[in-house]
Amino acid sequence: MTREEALKLVQEDGFELENLPEEFKKDREIVLAAVQQYGQASQYADDSLKKDKEIVLAAVQQIGEALEHADDSLKKDKEIVLAAVQQTGYPLEHADDSLKKDKEVVLKAVQQIGTALNYADDSLKKDKEIVLAAVQGFGGALQYADDSLKKDKEIVLAAVQGWEDALDYADASLKKDPDILAIIQ
Repeated sequence: MTREEALKLVQEDGFELENLPEEFKKDREIVLAAVQQYGQASQYADDSLKKDKEIVLAAVQQIGEALEHADDSLKKDKEIVLAAVQQTGYPLEHADDSLKKDKEVVLKAVQQIGTALNYADDSLKKDKEIVLAAVQGFGGALQYADDSLKKDKEIVLAAVQGWEDALDYADASLKKDPDILAIIQ
């Protein structure tokens, strides 16, 4: 197979990078074309290209979960992690711990999918703005909130408005609150 044939193949189906000879998995142009078509193809790239910011950024912009396959050095890169979590929120799981403490990053993640709160640093599970955004997206995210916010009526109201079963995660002091019960009845 020629380089041109390999390039054409991954432009049509990035997943094909997996089946190419190793020499093509080290070829920057081929890998970039593959991840632009299918972000998860980054997992098949040579390790040296998993450190390439342009390639990783292209991969996470195509599918945020590609962050999992990036070199650890790029999991600390705020630009890359923000691009990844803006896709779905779940890639927060693979971000460096320093970015799991970054309010901007975590807020973007939970705005995409409330359950991304599970991957946030404990300090942000106490942050009312973050938790409110998470439960407004999915009430079940209340389970990941700090216990202090499970006692917060505003948070619990927002959670049960989106998902009645979120009441299961609320503090006992709010489980019989008439305002909350009025929403779920």
